Amino acid sequence: MKTLLLLRHAKSSWADPGRADHDRELNPRGEKAAPVMGRFLMREGLMPDLVWCSTAARAVQTLGLLGRQFAGDDRVIYAQDLYMASETALLKCLQQTHAEADRVMMVGHNPGMESFALALTGIDENGHRPDMERKFPTCALCQFSFDVADWSAVKWGAGRLERFIKVKNLQGDARPADEDSDESSAPDSANT
Repeated sequence: MKTLLLLRHAKSSWADPGRADHDRELNPRGEKAAPVMGRFLMREGLMPDLVWCSTAARAVQTLGLLGRQFAGDDRVIYAQDLYMASETALLKCLQQTHAEADRVMMVGHNPGMESFALALTGIDENGHRPDMERKFPTCALCQFSFDVADWSAVKWGAGRLERFIKVKNLQGDARPADEDSDESSAPDSANT
């Protein structure tokens, strides 16, 4: 049995319009959200054996803010290929993961992360898919299990969607779903 954790980076800043997209860092809201998700992962015993992380500043910063336990150099692979990767590129990357890693986390971007999660979903006994289809906000996490011995055997529709967690639910935030409101005015913001 393998477990996959897909984490979209926390909310990024558009304060410097001249900054290259790859170099954009988190805004204050994102800096607060990532540790909340990190504490949830620790509490639930979801420490990954291996992390694949986009090289984009906002993804690297998100991983670092989850907590020291998540960003240990010996178990993190920073991959340029994950920056704005498609669902096909994400699957290819996952399938290359060594079999000894039973729990893998991928930290990346939309729209690829959301498309990847939806394409992997086969079994959804808890009814999380409709919520994920409505919105896969920044710093949201989905957890999948796969009945395979090796990551190379993971295929589309083979995942059991165990949970879909939004930071606002962990904070008891009763505000409307506006996780990406400050990115909406930026070009292609829904995709990052």
